[in-house]
Amino acid sequence: MILNSTWNQSNEIENQMALMAHYDFWQKPGREFGFTSIDESLSALLQDCQLQTECLVVINQLIERLETDEIPMNIGFPTAVYLHARYSRDEILSAFGENQFDNKTSNREGVVEIKSLNCELLLVTLQKTEKKFSPTTLYHDYAISEVLFHWQSQNSARPDKGKGLSYIQHKVLGKKIILFVREQSEDEYGRAMGFINLGPGSLESYYGSHPMNITWRLENPLPPYLWNDAAKLSVG
Repeated sequence: MILNSTWNQSNEIENQMALMAHYDFWQKPGREFGFTSIDESLSALLQDCQLQTECLVVINQLIERLETDEIPMNIGFPTAVYLHARYSRDEILSAFGENQFDNKTSNREGVVEIKSLNCELLLVTLQKTEKKFSPTTLYHDYAISEVLFHWQSQNSARPDKGKGLSYIQHKVLGKKIILFVREQSEDEYGRAMGFINLGPGSLESYYGSHPMNITWRLENPLPPYLWNDAAKLSVG
């Protein structure tokens, strides 16, 4: 039974990784390209020998540049995302089942609740600009320490009901809160910047309403390379 369970989890993670790869390259559901399965999608990529070679070169170079350990995440269900690794929004949503092969979620918000897994993903951009964020979504998010992260909820959240109350009661409800943080919306080349997986957080404290100000205690400390960017916004 243990071997069977391990195989099932490994198979689920491989499926997630395949879907993440599909959206990395195609960025749209498979049906829009006439693919009937994920195997067809990936097989189409393998037909391009030059693409294969270039991908291997880039992957090997990126692996050599890694300076932070990327750690498997134990959250009670199989997941292909690793702690302190950086992922695009599509990769994250694919790993957690929001993106499917034949359907891509339209969710573009910073909060993604996944009821089937009893978890909620918080996708945070530290350096916000009015060009990318409306005045009502310029939330004040920053690191207090290597293990404490201040986060402002959506403006509708209140501590006595609904989503705000679920944050306060998340331990009782068995709900996982998982933080993904990026420094800014775009990198120096104007490309969408990926989010760093900070892993699960638990409620440390809260105050206010519409929005709520919540401090999450991370199970794993912030990676050193993110600390300066995540902390400097606490001033002012």
